[in-house]
Amino acid sequence: MTRMSVIVPAHDEGPLVRATLERMLARAEPGEFEVVVVANGCSDDTAAQARAVPGVTVVEIDRPSKIAALNAGDVAARTLPRAYVDADVSIDTEALRALADALTAPSPPRAAAPTLRIDSARSSAAVRAYYRIWALSDYRASGHIGSGVYAVNAEGRSRWDVFPEVIADDRFVQQRFLPEERHTLTDHSFTVAASADMASHIRRGVRIERGNRELPAQLQLADQDPAARRYARLLRRVGRRPSLWASLPAYVYGFGMVQLRARTPQRAAVTWARDDTLRAAARA
Repeated sequence: MTRMSVIVPAHDEGPLVRATLERMLARAEPGEFEVVVVANGCSDDTAAQARAVPGVTVVEIDRPSKIAALNAGDVAARTLPRAYVDADVSIDTEALRALADALTAPSPPRAAAPTLRIDSARSSAAVRAYYRIWALSDYRASGHIGSGVYAVNAEGRSRWDVFPEVIADDRFVQQRFLPEERHTLTDHSFTVAASADMASHIRRGVRIERGNRELPAQLQLADQDPAARRYARLLRRVGRRPSLWASLPAYVYGFGMVQLRARTPQRAAVTWARDDTLRAAARA
């Protein structure tokens, strides 16, 4: 019996997607998960790399769009609960099983994700310092769902029809659920690679922030406290940890530059703005 469908949107992820899929399915029983990779607008071997993994269904679409890929994956998938996994994250079979178990029992609408781990081993000292402070933010403490992996039960998936044309699909999904409807698996995690340097971090952060700001208010069920109150709480948490004081300037700079540049009017369409150093290393 299939436990859960897993949709993986992938745009030019040839260097990474096969390793991601093999890690996900390394200890899975045949047919335990329905995995659908949607290669969208790829100019590399993403589709071929995904097809090389047994049990994976590959859908190819011409349009390079994560939202189009998510919607195409939903059309192809047959099982609920349903997980949505970025092609460049690291998640293992046990974490997928735990997600399926958490969302299979009859319950009200729910969203879930493993605990997010940031791999900053290849990052600059400034980026590592930024994430030491970020780990204490309200965003991390209030039912964080997204940033590479999120899953919903059948009742939760009924809260929207197709994915809307937004940049921040994970933020859109998180905000469809109240904090008490979100479940973070503290015993399981997934890993996302941090940017290599602060300039790359800021470019990626600007795109994410603009995506968050474009979400229409009517698409969001969960409100959040005013920014001043959230920042004050973060400063109090840092204040109680003298070992983190030296990291605060890097966080203020990284956060402040993202906010400042996100307010600047766009002169052109927003590009994906991802940090490709991880893909370059994998390709090498």
